[in-house]
Amino acid sequence: MIRIFLRLISCGVLTCLSITCGAAWGAADQLEEIQREQMRFRQQGQIQELRQREQIDNLRREQQLRQTQRQLDQLKQSESDSAQPQSQHSLSQAQQRLDQHKNEQQLDRLQTDLQVNQILREQNQVRQQQQLQHLQHERQMELLKQQQRKLEIQQNLNRLRNQR
Repeated sequence: MIRIFLRLISCGVLTCLSITCGAAWGAADQLEEIQREQMRFRQQGQIQELRQREQIDNLRREQQLRQTQRQLDQLKQSESDSAQPQSQHSLSQAQQRLDQHKNEQQLDRLQTDLQVNQILREQNQVRQQQQLQHLQHERQMELLKQQQRKLEIQQNLNRLRNQR
């Protein structure tokens, strides 16, 4: 009788333990799922922020390019009256550099869009986060390079304007 009683108690204890362990594993799974969702939302926010920052930078660069183009057009107009071959050649070169700069910026925008789309398709969230951080660093470096090129073009235009 005591044996039966002990077996019943041990079966009850084992049942309680298995139910408790199952609940703990279920809670751990739920916690892990919540953490994955939080990471996904943070990454989406970072991607959205990157896109917004990129749009603002693009608008700023386009505005600067339009201003530079207007200055170059004014120089061309004023130099067309003088018809100096050296001056015309310098203006033509400045126009080519400006056009090349515009094309490079457009290419950079397309490449960034492609990279963001690739990052969004990444299934591994840790890898996705690493790729996103890498892209942000790349964009910052590229922005500095573009600013340097823009400054060089602007300095060249100022030099041409002062030669008149």
